[in-house]
Amino acid sequence: MAGHSKFKNIMHRKGAQDAKRAKIFAKLAREVTVAAKTGGEDPGMNARLRSAVAAAKAQNMPNENVQRAIAKAMGGGEGADFEEIRYEGYGPSGIAIIIETLTDNRNRTASEVRSAFTKYGGTLGESNSVSYLFDRVGLILYPITVGSIEEVFDMSLECGASDVEQINSYHEITSKPEDFSTVRDGLEKRFGTAESANLGWRPRNLVPIIGDEMKTVLKFLEVLEDNDDIQRIAFNVEIKDDEAETSIT
Repeated sequence: MAGHSKFKNIMHRKGAQDAKRAKIFAKLAREVTVAAKTGGEDPGMNARLRSAVAAAKAQNMPNENVQRAIAKAMGGGEGADFEEIRYEGYGPSGIAIIIETLTDNRNRTASEVRSAFTKYGGTLGESNSVSYLFDRVGLILYPITVGSIEEVFDMSLECGASDVEQINSYHEITSKPEDFSTVRDGLEKRFGTAESANLGWRPRNLVPIIGDEMKTVLKFLEVLEDNDDIQRIAFNVEIKDDEAETSIT
């Protein structure tokens, strides 16, 4: 099971328990703003914006927040000049990690990412220093309530997906990057807008880590997750449910 998806599910639950809605909403709003700025304000004509709005709704983000983020992109507010920057490196216990950010201050973001790596004994690398350990894929998430695993599997393969996996309360559909738009649009016609749909990274192999090392790894990932500039994290750690649930406190 892909560790990054499981960690994300755990962190979403923890975020709700710890009342971290403001941070979650800030990241969602940032994605909405960038999506609207790059593809236009009409979700019907902008698949990235449609996905960003769906993700916001899935986290119960108020519609006024969504509209404010779109207005910001269209010139109705300040702070819409975000750029997408990717960082790569090795974290604690030598885990490979890819970090995707949206930032309006690349110096601040670079400093904070570097500080996290240093604090937990990792090393921030150059571009493409660890990406060879991952496959670039389309990642689409639907809640399991949209249909059975058999139904989602059959429809996904019909649309051109590479694989379907049930992870906790989600169907995770993966595709080749070049097939992503076709798969996303095909599934949308059958199941509605996905809760999450984007190009991401899937580790080719997972590294098993246990005990205190796992606790350190999860603390490191949590620090990154709490950073407003960081949108997505991919890593090659095998995370087991019992280990993760007891390690994140």
